[in-house]
Amino acid sequence: QVQLVESGGGLVQAGGSLKLSCRASESIASFYAMGWYRQTPDKPRELVAVIVRGSNSRYGDSANGRFAISKDNAQNTVYLQMSALKPEDTAVYYCYALRKGVAEEDEYDYWGQGTQVSVSS
Repeated sequence: QVQLVESGGGLVQAGGSLKLSCRASESIASFYAMGWYRQTPDKPRELVAVIVRGSNSRYGDSANGRFAISKDNAQNTVYLQMSALKPEDTAVYYCYALRKGVAEEDEYDYWGQGTQVSVSS
């Protein structure tokens, strides 16, 4: 059973920064992809950032150069550094991981519990 433990959320003023952490219960090198999504009550879950195959980073439209995803394999941890935060960044941020089985069609998704990020104007 894979567990993803998130931390780093909180309240910050507009223009400020936060760094989110997601620590996995096992080697993050075993995942095909790891990253971050966010969700508000009135919007569907939205991709924020993802690392695919351990090295290729992709960002959602909302990042707009303000966010950076990174990882520390030794700590089994993926990070999301957020800067120049705006009130519209307020959301619950979820860590996720994707593992593929031997068969290409076998996929396993894992989610963290979410961490609240609130940006005040």
